[in-house]
Amino acid sequence: MTTLRCLLLAALGLSLTAGASPAEEIGSVSTVWKFLGPNHKIVVEAFDDPDIPNVSCWVSRPRTGGMSGAVGLAEDPSYGSIACRQRGPIVLSDNLRDQLEEETEDGGVKVFKARTSAIFKTIQVTRMFDSNRNTVLYLIWSDRVVEGSPKNSISVVVIQPWDPDS
Repeated sequence: MTTLRCLLLAALGLSLTAGASPAEEIGSVSTVWKFLGPNHKIVVEAFDDPDIPNVSCWVSRPRTGGMSGAVGLAEDPSYGSIACRQRGPIVLSDNLRDQLEEETEDGGVKVFKARTSAIFKTIQVTRMFDSNRNTVLYLIWSDRVVEGSPKNSISVVVIQPWDPDS
């Protein structure tokens, strides 16, 4: 039974990060001082789109401190903000354009995911493609096993010619 539990926990841990880009923590600001354990803070993380070169996103989200936050048992609030930008030329091949359109028809694809509670809650970024407007959309939202949150934010990257001098 112990082996089965370990396998289930390992599978759950892998599923929380499957398909999502690794994020780099850029920095944080403290919002509430805590006598014991780390302060509550807002964390800023960056990640690059795994499929579209030269697109990067920055996510800000709260992280709960205190003793429960220090040991990983705290539940972070369901707030998040996102900004995505084109950092260089973007070339969408016909295959990539078809892939993006297909993914969008299926509800988009997860490009970022972070755990916001010990087991059941995550914040994630889903990428969608608006082919009529030649625009990639990034939606940040929170979910949990039983009930998600309607709190969300969106950022868009219009695919356009790249001119580094402008």
